Amino acid sequence: MAPSFTAPDTEIPNTAPGDARVGHLLGGKLTTSSRPRVVIIGFPSDEGVHRAGGRVGSAGAPAEIRRWLYRLTPDAQNHESFVELIERTLDLGDLKCGDDVEADQASLGEAVAQYLKEGIFPIIIGGGHETTYGHFLGYVGAKKPVEILSWDSHPDVRKLLDDGRGHSGSPHRQALLHDSGLCKRYTVAGLQPHSTAASHLSFLDDHRGRYVWRNAVTAQAIPSLYAESEHGVLASFDIDAVDAAWAPGVSAPSIGGLTNDLWLAAAYQAGRSNRVMSFDLCEVNPVYDIDGRTARLAAVTVWQLLRGLAERE
Repeated sequence: MAPSFTAPDTEIPNTAPGDARVGHLLGGKLTTSSRPRVVIIGFPSDEGVHRAGGRVGSAGAPAEIRRWLYRLTPDAQNHESFVELIERTLDLGDLKCGDDVEADQASLGEAVAQYLKEGIFPIIIGGGHETTYGHFLGYVGAKKPVEILSWDSHPDVRKLLDDGRGHSGSPHRQALLHDSGLCKRYTVAGLQPHSTAASHLSFLDDHRGRYVWRNAVTAQAIPSLYAESEHGVLASFDIDAVDAAWAPGVSAPSIGGLTNDLWLAAAYQAGRSNRVMSFDLCEVNPVYDIDGRTARLAAVTVWQLLRGLAERE
């Protein structure tokens, strides 16, 4: 059965002529016979967070992130290219999710595989970080080798539960150990020493993993992390990599995390890099947000990714 979606239901503000917003322009140049350049897929799942014992609420993130994303203006510095990209971007809405993480991940993988095969760039808005394993399954379905670059304060390579089920803390272990062998390398950038078990570093050392500590993430280092890849890159952005001062509404708040300018620079460079084939954004938790601070940052994160995509050669 093909994946089932719920159409986005987001209010777009009324604006004056000449002041169009992203929500007004989305898909404006698409017809039944044209292909999008980008698709947006919501993955409203936080059952993996529940399984991991975290604070739930990220299932509400796709709708809340869209609410702020749709209000943003096109890039005033590269207006024509940005508008052209947005007009060829299709928001598919939210994948219908339940409490069966594995089935939901398989559905997400099926949807992502279709677009990877067609050369269309998928943007997945989670959801807990279990989103990324479903995202990776798209590469399995498309039979494409991939490297994962995750911006996160945690490595998320925890063991599966005793009954063999995955969760929001295990997606990258599952990808590295997948019997397809298609995850060629996993890099986590923004790692916090006070949030990382030594056993998880040992696992990465033994399984094609690499880690970049928070203090090594600089504006100069960010582009090289994309350029060093030898395969296509799945870029995963777990917003708890950002310090809680900028991102309080997350499943696991971070102290001493990335500044918002470094985070947004990483998203922009993901868009600009021709090696990046897809993107996901995880762990926004509207239940614990303050004045929409985290959701707004997430919306601008997607906007910066789109800005970079519009500048690709």
